Order: sequence, then C-alpha cells, then structure tokens
Amino acid sequence: MSFLRRVAGFSLRDRVRSSDIREGLGVEPLLLHIERSQLGWLGHLARMPSGRLPLEVFRTCPTRRRPRGWPRTRWRDYISRLAWERLEVPAEELMEVAGERAAWASLLKLLPPQPGSG
Repeated sequence: MSFLRRVAGFSLRDRVRSSDIREGLGVEPLLLHIERSQLGWLGHLARMPSGRLPLEVFRTCPTRRRPRGWPRTRWRDYISRLAWERLEVPAEELMEVAGERAAWASLLKLLPPQPGSG
C-alpha cells in the first residue's frame, strides 16, 4: 500500500482510505487476486489428464491418523469452500465446472471482491 499511496500522491497524514486509493488507481485487492489465482489453478488441475502427479495428489485422501486437536484443512477442502462461498459452485460439481475452460474463466472474471475487504 505504501507504493500505491506514493503513486496516488498521498501520505499517511492525508488519512485517505486504502480502498479509496486502490479504487482510484484501478488496482484490485490482494486477497481477490490470490483467490482468483487459486481458483485458476483448480481449473488447470481439472483439465489435467489422469495420471499427472498434481492431480493425483489433489485426489488422494490421507489414510494416516491425524494428531489430536483441530483437524488441519486440506487444500481441497479450502478450495471447495471458497468456490461455494464466492462462486456458489457446489463441491460435487466443482471439478466438472472447473474443467470447462471458457465457463470457468468467465466465472473467475465475475468474481466480486469480498464484502468488507479493503
């Protein structure tokens, strides 16, 4: 943000919101950029031919017992939840929808910023 603030010609003393500076410069929020990249990688995974190592790792279910305490979130669980919350794509249909390149790309372009982010 310090770089964007300098580009916009503001200092911290001007007390201008970061979201206003990003909007004025046409820069998307970082979290939105990260989510788009992660969902884009999911589309890439969905289109991979069977037998590729990244796809096999994505599909693998661990058989070892986890240590006591709160279970760790797998990337598959995280990305399924993200797709449901942000794109309203159910987990059961996720790989089919992500496998269609044009439809998936248009969904990612329409991905709105999270409410309250900024």
